[in-house]
Amino acid sequence: MLTIGYIGNGKSTNRYHLPFVLQRENINVKTIYRRNPSHDTWQKHDHIYYTTDIEEILNDADIQLIVVATSHESHFPLTKLALDHGKNVLVEKPFMMTKQEAEEIFAYAKERNLIVQCYQNRRFDSDFLTAQKVIESGKLGELLEVEMHYDYFRPEVPESVKNYTFNLSYLYGHGTHTVDQVISYFGKPDQVHYDVRQLLGTGRMNDYFDLDFYYNQLKVSIKSSYFRLKERPSFVLYGKKGVFVKDTKDRQEEHLKLFYMPGKEGFGIDLPEHYGTLTYLDESGNYHEEKVVSEVGDYGRVYDAIYETIINGKEKLIKDEETLIQMEILEEGMKGCK
Repeated sequence: MLTIGYIGNGKSTNRYHLPFVLQRENINVKTIYRRNPSHDTWQKHDHIYYTTDIEEILNDADIQLIVVATSHESHFPLTKLALDHGKNVLVEKPFMMTKQEAEEIFAYAKERNLIVQCYQNRRFDSDFLTAQKVIESGKLGELLEVEMHYDYFRPEVPESVKNYTFNLSYLYGHGTHTVDQVISYFGKPDQVHYDVRQLLGTGRMNDYFDLDFYYNQLKVSIKSSYFRLKERPSFVLYGKKGVFVKDTKDRQEEHLKLFYMPGKEGFGIDLPEHYGTLTYLDESGNYHEEKVVSEVGDYGRVYDAIYETIINGKEKLIKDEETLIQMEILEEGMKGCK
């Protein structure tokens, strides 16, 4: 059994962590620390102990893993504090504010023989897993270009932010999903081209990004905006022999926002109308067009992996070097904003 405590009791903990962790029989959530109980808006779980005394979670010998699910700027001090008390740590994304902070934390954990890892749950998005399946089928032929879109129409978000702060940027908040997907599957790019904008002007929030990652002949593009009334396809894959288009995103977040939780029938599962279309020429030059049944996503697989790392000594799912590459890309991308 892996026993866990959480620092933070907001949306991250209650929407993106607990619904999945509580489905795992080999993981026990013992304690949740939150600073302001008056801000509690989520339904409490009877079997979990809620505290306003952080020492209770830090000094509990039963707790092997602390999950830091707080605002970005608090990740470094809270992670360091947990390590000081002999706890392994899983940290929400973006992992730290800077690459330097990330390097310091990884070194600090290594000195203490403890595990620190970023919570990159989007590696287990259905659309991303389906795109991998299509690539690995070989039907596209040699892969030439990948387009990944993560769009919203939420103009009220950037319009409500009157001052620029790099860590509250769109790239830090949402690019961290897709940047990690690219690094996890394709590795470190040879080159990155950055187009990171403030569509409302200088001094306002970063609300748009378009990053191109180059791997020899392959280009992988991640694009995102708060001003897309009609979303672009989630994934488009171009190969020498075919193309795959997946219009819709993974549905786990959609269901979580409706409080339709893991364990319920059909949670996060694509319906036939959500399936992507694969069009290709076979070895004889014959034309094919077919629907591809979507893979099943599951954010909880991050917890399955960290369980294996802490309890059984297996290699970390999210490698330190992958997180460092991501932090470097996020920092570099924000340099043009003011």
